[in-house]
Amino acid sequence: MTTTGHDSLKTRRSLEIDGKKYDYYSIPAAQEAGLGDVSRLPFSLKVLLENLLRHEDGRTVTSDDVNALAGWLKDKKADREIAYRPARVLMQDFTGVPAVVDLAAMRDAMVNLGGDPKKINPLAQCDLVIDHSVMVDKAGSASAFAENVDLEMERNGERYAFLRWGQKAFNNFRVVPPGTGICHQVNLEYLAQTVWTTEDQNGSEVAYPDTLVGTDSHTTMVNGMAVLGWGVGGIEAEAVMLGQPISMLIPEVVGFKLTGKLKEGTTATDLVLTITQMLRAKGVVGKFVEFFGPGLDELSLADRATISNMAPEYGATCGFFPIDEETINFLNFTARDADRVKLVEAYAKAQGMWRDADTPDPVFTDTLELDISSVEPSLAGPKRPQDRVLLSEATSEFQKALPTLSGNNDGIEKKVAVAGTDYSIGSGDVIIAAITSCTNTSNPGVMLAAGLVARNARAKGLKVKPWVKTSLAPGSKVVTDYLVEAGLQDDLDALGFNLVGYGCTTCIGNSGPVAEPIANAIAEGELVACSVLSGNRNFEGRVSPQAKANYLASPPLVVAYAIAGSLNIDITKDALGEDQDGNPVYLKDIWPTNQEVHDVVRDSLNRDMFAKRYSDVFAGDAAWQSIETAEGQTYTWDAASTYVQHPPYFEGMQKDAGGFSDIQGARVLALLGDSVTTDHISPAGAIKADSPAGEYLRDHNVPEKDFNSYGSRRGNHEVMMRGTFANIRLRNEVAPGTEGGVTRHMPDGEQQWIYDASMQYQKDGVPLVVFAGKEYGTGSSRDWAAKGTRLLGIKAVVAESFERIHRSNLVGMGILPLQFPEGVTRQTLKLDGTETVDITGIEGGIKPRMTVPCAITRADGSTVNVDLLCRIDTLDEVEYYRHEGILQYVLRNLSAS
Repeated sequence: MTTTGHDSLKTRRSLEIDGKKYDYYSIPAAQEAGLGDVSRLPFSLKVLLENLLRHEDGRTVTSDDVNALAGWLKDKKADREIAYRPARVLMQDFTGVPAVVDLAAMRDAMVNLGGDPKKINPLAQCDLVIDHSVMVDKAGSASAFAENVDLEMERNGERYAFLRWGQKAFNNFRVVPPGTGICHQVNLEYLAQTVWTTEDQNGSEVAYPDTLVGTDSHTTMVNGMAVLGWGVGGIEAEAVMLGQPISMLIPEVVGFKLTGKLKEGTTATDLVLTITQMLRAKGVVGKFVEFFGPGLDELSLADRATISNMAPEYGATCGFFPIDEETINFLNFTARDADRVKLVEAYAKAQGMWRDADTPDPVFTDTLELDISSVEPSLAGPKRPQDRVLLSEATSEFQKALPTLSGNNDGIEKKVAVAGTDYSIGSGDVIIAAITSCTNTSNPGVMLAAGLVARNARAKGLKVKPWVKTSLAPGSKVVTDYLVEAGLQDDLDALGFNLVGYGCTTCIGNSGPVAEPIANAIAEGELVACSVLSGNRNFEGRVSPQAKANYLASPPLVVAYAIAGSLNIDITKDALGEDQDGNPVYLKDIWPTNQEVHDVVRDSLNRDMFAKRYSDVFAGDAAWQSIETAEGQTYTWDAASTYVQHPPYFEGMQKDAGGFSDIQGARVLALLGDSVTTDHISPAGAIKADSPAGEYLRDHNVPEKDFNSYGSRRGNHEVMMRGTFANIRLRNEVAPGTEGGVTRHMPDGEQQWIYDASMQYQKDGVPLVVFAGKEYGTGSSRDWAAKGTRLLGIKAVVAESFERIHRSNLVGMGILPLQFPEGVTRQTLKLDGTETVDITGIEGGIKPRMTVPCAITRADGSTVNVDLLCRIDTLDEVEYYRHEGILQYVLRNLSAS
């Protein structure tokens, strides 16, 4: 729905462009009608303000909400909840499949409640891009791409058939088939419009800012082209699709001033790693970040998108860039409709959303500043994207981290011979070098720089070390077009960076197998092997089970480290190798100048590439089109499927919600430390044969070679609940000294898989809680981290602090997020997992951010009491929790309407 028609300030106006008329809700008109001067409101908040003006209905959006947002300028913050309605939803297949599974299950539940299943239908435009399923099974050869595509289609046929059913069954739901590109790059290059239009009920064309939520945390990438969007859990995205507003507090906005431009030898990746480190140190979780200053004029839109992409890594809700001349240039260059581009410019200028040299700086809650020319070549690692290290210090910093990474000081210097080869490997050697992920493969500057490094290295006779698995996974087919046009794909191929697929690959753990002799050598020597990838995530256990240290780097540095073969080589001063005459070759000998990169970008990209690649983007290839699928408004579930199963969330659901109840006699399933990520809670990567999920698949006659990944099996709750807290690097203090998804069942103390213990507790009617440290739930916006938690019988998670999306997802699944008071932790309370926990004060009703008493009884019978902060933050969230989940809330409302 575009508008409700309330419009108490009478702000509806018209724009005429080349004889075509557009209606819009005018911020300047609202100012004139008494709203006050909002000209220096941050651009990102002007988008929210327009959203409120357009959706004002006196109920979900009131004139007080509009005034509160306008009044933000006074205090630079506003402690007010607003109802925000994004224009559209973006999904990728790992999170999209379970979302469509939920919609299909909601249709069944609607039938059971006596309602019309067609009411369960996306009201907002929803696009799903299949980009997370391709794995790097084959690499380093001309046939790798074709072989990986064949394996992808073979493994994922059930899921793809299900998505094709959804494409037919639901309105406003489009699927971009596999082998097209990464969802964020497809969004940037094609789907996003910067200004969106919809025909209203009167037949008028209404223009408004393009906004979205996505089921992937890197949805923020499109903020680089002034599209306000961020990642939410699949649960929240489904609610938006079904017409529910996002309930949010008006955010603080941190302004990040950029001046200067990149100096010789640095890349956009170095810039974004620097910004990520600065903003993490600043503390911007739950806040908007907006970039301003003269430095914006030195950044291409691809550079801006690279910075915006990493918002989850610096912790912000979004990293926003306003509309300016560069936005218009990019829209034109990527073959957007000419009328749309004219509308974007005219609309932005009419609304006070246009930035140029004369625009006064917005007012911000707080600011920080970076002179871009001060940026130095950098990596980030070995475990977190915010842990930036200077390239010149990468070797020494790795060696400092090595004892902790190894846990086995005796093996640090050890070299292990690789069977069947003439070489040995040791700790610090790079076993994976991957040009991968949405962050950098969207940026022609760094991609073509990688090609130039490959060309120069090839000319010198340099080769990649034989123990390095190399791969190239571009974000879209346009990337292949310009690498070929520049003649650089041949050079990348010569070094083993052959095309492996169009998708996320290594960055999400789809790095595929490391050669068995190398894996055996790593295991034998307990080596700390390394990966270097141009990604955005390097959390423990994510990239590959064999790589304990993982470093984020620009694509050209990925090529350099593949040649060097080790983090123990300081590539800023040590030789990478020798040329044909035996002379040492250094990084400076093969690194292109900024001007060379600029020239090849100018000469090898053109508008026709975008026009051609996106002319029929939803059609897919012959393999996609030949997939047979079910028909009908409700889905015919296949009981034998190990990919798609009917989820149990709506079993026994009544027409009316019940009340609130206290949590009594709960046991502690897990005691976890700081920075527990959604990867730790719900891994996306490989399924181990001896894990509960592996046992389930074996019991269903799935051979180990066909296990696929957790991410690909998110449509099957049986696999996913067994995979919850199953990350191989999880450290649960209830079972000290262990690594992986284990706990101790109480009161007997028997060590078990977390899944098995959970099933026993649930059988005995024992509720469960989890205690954790700071930043619980950081990382990808993985709804299964909340869904799996719910299915394991966990009623509450108590942490020192929560990541924004995961906290919201917990509430969306009917789980209570509770926060320790300042200075109190699981450690100060000396918890060991033998305790029982009573959480009271809920039964009488919940108010946002109320205090909740918690009594912890130790094994010796002594009790400690602590008051916890209830992190149900809004009144809407109170309702979601009362209904035992947001989907139940939506379903009951739709059934009653």
